Amino acid sequence: MKVEKGKRNLFQLAVQRRRRLRAKMHSLIEGASRAADLESSESVMDNLMGLLRVHVKRGVNLAVRDVRSSDPYVVVKIGNQRLKTRIVKKDVNPEWNDDLTLSITDPDIPVSLTVYDHDTFSKDDKMGDSEFEVRSFIEALKTYTNLEEIPSGTVISRLKPGTDNCLVDESAIYVNDEGKIIQDLFLRLRNVECGEVEIQLQWIHYPGSKTF
Repeated sequence: MKVEKGKRNLFQLAVQRRRRLRAKMHSLIEGASRAADLESSESVMDNLMGLLRVHVKRGVNLAVRDVRSSDPYVVVKIGNQRLKTRIVKKDVNPEWNDDLTLSITDPDIPVSLTVYDHDTFSKDDKMGDSEFEVRSFIEALKTYTNLEEIPSGTVISRLKPGTDNCLVDESAIYVNDEGKIIQDLFLRLRNVECGEVEIQLQWIHYPGSKTF
């Protein structure tokens, strides 16, 4: 009986040691993860130029992915940031009018845009993708700082469609009625039979940014 009791005690001690070791490893992993997140966050704040507000207006002639229509939404990505609009049911000409705000640390990294068809019981289908660059917009912001002296409606710059971009029409960077610099873009969707997306860019200044 004493031998069996001794074996049980040893087994219980071994189980307790394994549990303590497992808890310690879990704590270390969580601590490393928090430290990495903090380091990443601090790095972003150190290099933050400002915030880019992407106003996703509407889609035009999007592809049909269900029987007769689609349930589209838009995903906007840059680096590790991923934001999406709401879903519009059964509409290939949807109006989202959603604002998505991205942190910008490097003006040379393009922003990608992908349209998906929402499915309830299967993986969401892609309905094309596109991208746009932000350097021209940021250069306009850096060049024209005294906006009080510029009349509303003044066009600062124009970007033309070409093989090196996804523009459908000429994209204007201009001063709106509120005295803010805005850029309108009509983007052609790639890797799909049809579809375009209209967006508008607006900059949100970050206090202490070395860029401005």
